Amino acid sequence: MASIAIYSLKGGVGKTTLAVNLAWCSAMLSARRTLMWDLDPQAAASYLLGDPVSKDQAQAVFSKHIEPTRLIKETPVARLDLLPADASLRRLDLLFHELDKKKRLQKLLVGLRKSYDRIVLDCPPGLTDTSDQVMRAADLIVVPVIPSPLSERAYNEVLRHLGPKAAVLPVHSMVDRRRTLHADALALHPDWPVVPMTSAIESMTVKRMPVGSFAARTPSGQAFATMWQAIERRLAL
Repeated sequence: MASIAIYSLKGGVGKTTLAVNLAWCSAMLSARRTLMWDLDPQAAASYLLGDPVSKDQAQAVFSKHIEPTRLIKETPVARLDLLPADASLRRLDLLFHELDKKKRLQKLLVGLRKSYDRIVLDCPPGLTDTSDQVMRAADLIVVPVIPSPLSERAYNEVLRHLGPKAAVLPVHSMVDRRRTLHADALALHPDWPVVPMTSAIESMTVKRMPVGSFAARTPSGQAFATMWQAIERRLAL
């Protein structure tokens, strides 16, 4: 089992979009038993994968009052399950601080090892106790970066926080190549994967499904597929 965390210091950079679509690629393109674990109290990934409003139980997984398997739900996507988020996760940082268990998330992931080949974590933004837990537990941290000076500055802050040994994959997200600022940023990092801003991605919130489920051949669908192949190669190493 390998865990892939989608993390950003800033919100609004396409983090959840990336998480949901990479989870779809894992399940459908690689035929992996995949779990999408939504750790963001906004629960956007849960919404996009068809989960109704959940009861306030998500935090109880970490306090060991509920086993994760009791909350896991099937999604409309074959081989893709969901561990949904809810508003109780707003207090997760406080819980981690009170527990003083720096590897609680890592131990929970180990417990899911037999059931899944890949676990994708949609993380809340910011440098918090939750993000520290994720960074200790994840095999690979994918960081979406909008092609702008402020977003790249935030990415550099993440790198400083993680340290030189962390396995990080930066991704240019929400890209519009017609914009000079975006084109210049892409030229500085030609080896970074690129996810274009397209109408297919915007339609996800209406259809409540990953791009691959309804528009796999579009530029954004192909971009997610290509990025997932690169992630699989990196995990193999």
